[in-house]
Amino acid sequence: MTSALKEIINKAENTHELTKDEIVELFANDEITQELCKAADRVREKYVGNEVHLRGLIEFSNICIKNCFYCGLRRDNKNIKRYRLEPEVIIDFATKASSYGYKTFVLQSGEGNIYSLEEMLYIISEIKKLDVAITLSVGEKTEEEYIAYKEAGADRFLLRIETTDKELYQKLHPGMSHENRINCLKTIKKHGYETGTGCLIGLPNQTLESLADDILFFKEIGADMVGVGPFIPNEDTPLSFETGGSFELALKVMAITRLLLPDINIPATTAMETLNSQGRLIALQSGANVVMPNVTEGEYRDLYKLYPGKICINDTPAHCRSCITGKIQSIGRTVSKECGFRKQVR
Repeated sequence: MTSALKEIINKAENTHELTKDEIVELFANDEITQELCKAADRVREKYVGNEVHLRGLIEFSNICIKNCFYCGLRRDNKNIKRYRLEPEVIIDFATKASSYGYKTFVLQSGEGNIYSLEEMLYIISEIKKLDVAITLSVGEKTEEEYIAYKEAGADRFLLRIETTDKELYQKLHPGMSHENRINCLKTIKKHGYETGTGCLIGLPNQTLESLADDILFFKEIGADMVGVGPFIPNEDTPLSFETGGSFELALKVMAITRLLLPDINIPATTAMETLNSQGRLIALQSGANVVMPNVTEGEYRDLYKLYPGKICINDTPAHCRSCITGKIQSIGRTVSKECGFRKQVR
């Protein structure tokens, strides 16, 4: 590794600032991954500690009105069995998972008005009674809906941008607006949510420059959570024959995100483990501090088919809790007993 590259990594670790050109330089060099990840791990330990926060993921509907080219839930996919969990079932899944020690739930679905506002407010308020934090991942909504969800008890909102490259975004998201996606993120932030977003790595025609822009965008909007994962082609989408993203590049994007946003929450995503059997552990040792085990029960774990090869679809929530705890402890880390809100370092 050249002294110039070492200086860039040192700058990122100590100042949490990099230029776009410096980020691209790190992306373009394959020899620095290990040093980059070590630096990200040191920053992670310094700013957010050694506890790993578990977020129980409830995938409560795979119905979606959007037609994103990379996603298995896309509207035009006829090869998927659609489902919509009843509110009481969602609340029951959360109640059971709460008994396993989860302090945060991520309620995730396809986009669209699958549930009425009244149903969503009921689900949120009932789960909030479990004394947990609630993250919503339900897509683009009106400002009034975001406000209502917050008042009912939602704490965080996850809305992935996937790519900040406007031209690429429009190609991959027919009928959607890049500006509206960004405006929704700003609205979420404005109303006091911990704001989460993220990007896919390895999309067709994505450049290293646009990935650098993604990271700088996360910093610019003051993201509290950032999820980074490789693009994995789904056979039921228009991108079925594309190459897909690499584990190493996804790891680099995640590590640089940690270096530039030192105190945020970063999940070790399941997509990382789909490409590498030790993917989540490697991610936890490269800047990540969150894991999102699936606490959805039954066939629905398999029916939420964002991408192929999804891990743990045949496991029970209880087994997932035990398994991930063992893995976390195997690398000398502990499972947090708190809700895991961002503790911003000024």
